[in-house]
Amino acid sequence: MANSNFVAGKTAPGLVQKGITDALWTAVIAFGMFVLYIGLKTDQNMDNKLIIVQRWGLLAIIVAIAAVGRFIMTVFVQPYLAARKAAKAKVVEVEGEPSFAARHFNKIALVLLLIYPLAAVAILGPQGSLTYVDNFGIQILIYVMLAWGLNIVVGLAGLLDLGYVAFYAVGAYSYALLSMHFGLSFWLLLPISGLLAGLWGMILGFPVLRLRGDYLAIVTLAFGEIIRIVLTNWTDVTQGSFGISNITKASLFGIYTFDMKDPHNFVRSFGLPISSAWYKIFLFYVILLLCMLTAYVTIRLRRMPIGRAWEALREDEIACRSLGINTVTTKLTAFATGAMFGGFAGSFFAARQGFVSPESFVFLESAVILAIVVLGGMGSLKGIAIAAIAMVGGTELLRDMDFLKLFFGQDFTPELYRMLIFGLAMVVVMIFKPRGFVGTREPTAFLKERKAVSGSFTKEGHG
Repeated sequence: MANSNFVAGKTAPGLVQKGITDALWTAVIAFGMFVLYIGLKTDQNMDNKLIIVQRWGLLAIIVAIAAVGRFIMTVFVQPYLAARKAAKAKVVEVEGEPSFAARHFNKIALVLLLIYPLAAVAILGPQGSLTYVDNFGIQILIYVMLAWGLNIVVGLAGLLDLGYVAFYAVGAYSYALLSMHFGLSFWLLLPISGLLAGLWGMILGFPVLRLRGDYLAIVTLAFGEIIRIVLTNWTDVTQGSFGISNITKASLFGIYTFDMKDPHNFVRSFGLPISSAWYKIFLFYVILLLCMLTAYVTIRLRRMPIGRAWEALREDEIACRSLGINTVTTKLTAFATGAMFGGFAGSFFAARQGFVSPESFVFLESAVILAIVVLGGMGSLKGIAIAAIAMVGGTELLRDMDFLKLFFGQDFTPELYRMLIFGLAMVVVMIFKPRGFVGTREPTAFLKERKAVSGSFTKEGHG
């Protein structure tokens, strides 16, 4: 039954009063939160003295936006969502023929990705395409691979991991140290780094076998911080906060290199214009290949007994044990497999950057990767990829949104507030899509006919 406060598009007087009250409280809270962050700003005057600049107008705009937004949420959005949820909280059978785009979504996306860097070069030239290939191509695909790896642990096995960036760091430093001391190539170090990260995943899995929920999250968070602190303090090996530089670049299977001093340089061998964009394009296809490998392995494992054991563990660990499933090996395989793909991404990151330091593997990275998994829909590869594009690409776009100065004044710097703006956007998305971009879930095993389970039921753990 629909909410009584939202009937035929009209709102009850009591709901309006509640909305005004919520808006006033929101204004007070927003003022307290942002008065020192936005209302007051430190600057230097002509005498090089530190002064405080008052920005009460900008603060008033932010407080007004928060209050109006809360009023709209209370009076209009929340009643509408409640009525919509009540109407759609049912199991929906998969019927009808899907559209051409839905049936061939993966093929269309793959073709677009394959031609994306070539089209960027053809339109903008080698140097002009560098930003789009690197920041909007490679960077997004790295996070897609990391999120797909974490999806095995969180989305399929239901194990909350807040220290996933530790495996990312293990892969990156394994690549950097082995290439520096032994001179091994990228194609040999890539699987070695992944296997070493998977080994650390098993090491983490042993002490957390009997932990669930919040306790598991605390232990994995501690593990991620331990790895970062070790990398910072073990200066004899990792060079501490100075990091490791001059890391060996990836080569084209040892035939051509991208070092301009090498006679077998790829650019000169094919007579291409001198530009670093060619190396970035090569790395784009490498990380695309790694993402495809991650997706293929995830899909295949999910259809195997181990994948169904992960899903059983996610839904109910006690019932999983009663069915005779070994939860010890199930958790270990989930941690090891997810960590292995994190190690692959870490080794690629080291080859791409040519420099690694502990500052690249802070807790915020784990939080971002986990946010991508939740925002996209846990267990959904397509949804996670869309969320990675929105989060990583969105934060990059906000760096250049100078038109916001028309609303907030010339002193407003969008790049400083991009995380605040994007955080508010994420809150709005999760209100409308609480189960992520892909909220329904189709089980790998079904009886007689396949059914999709709606977001209302998946929220309760069904399906």
